[in-house]
Amino acid sequence: MKRKVAFVLSGSGVKDGTEIHEAVSALIALDRAGYEIVFTAPDIEQAATVDHCTEEPERETRNVLVESARIARGNIKPLTDLSPDEYDAVVFPGGFGAALTLCSFAKDGSECSVNPEVENLIDKAIDAGKPIAAMCIAPVILARVIPGARLTIGSHPETAAAINSMGAVHVNCPVNDSVVDRQRKIVTTPAYMLASGPAEVFEGAVSMVEKLGELF
Repeated sequence: MKRKVAFVLSGSGVKDGTEIHEAVSALIALDRAGYEIVFTAPDIEQAATVDHCTEEPERETRNVLVESARIARGNIKPLTDLSPDEYDAVVFPGGFGAALTLCSFAKDGSECSVNPEVENLIDKAIDAGKPIAAMCIAPVILARVIPGARLTIGSHPETAAAINSMGAVHVNCPVNDSVVDRQRKIVTTPAYMLASGPAEVFEGAVSMVEKLGELF
């Protein structure tokens, strides 16, 4: 049987949701490696909504689950409905939704909090020994929830310092590679924290998925 991955989305679009290049790169790498994808997202309002043409805030509100369904081609379930027997690993693509809605890092930095549904998913995965992977800015979520986690967001000094101040250990990493914490079964890759285009994002995603497979 195929191993199943809970693929956690935060909306649709880099400025206020999931970074779509990163999501697609990870999905292709996972599909090639033989994983079955279980799309999921919290059924809540986005913390922000941004016009991606002007980069200006919008007044309208958007629902994270509804927007994430665009990437999932409609086949998605609320995070609260996801049971532990439905996944063998967890993957978080990046995008500002990870730092705005899944956690509050974009606003609060190292003092951030994590959405309770997301934190519960991570805690259950850790307790069951299930691997977790994260891309771009999403590793800050793991830094907040998992004490001592060894991870990367690339080499951005301020973000790395915030990760270290949360009790995690940041490791500088090139864009086409990934960092593994074998003790805690975590893999992270820089993606668009360093990438100049989708090809580099995909190289990092492939590395992440390869190392994810070594943690089962």
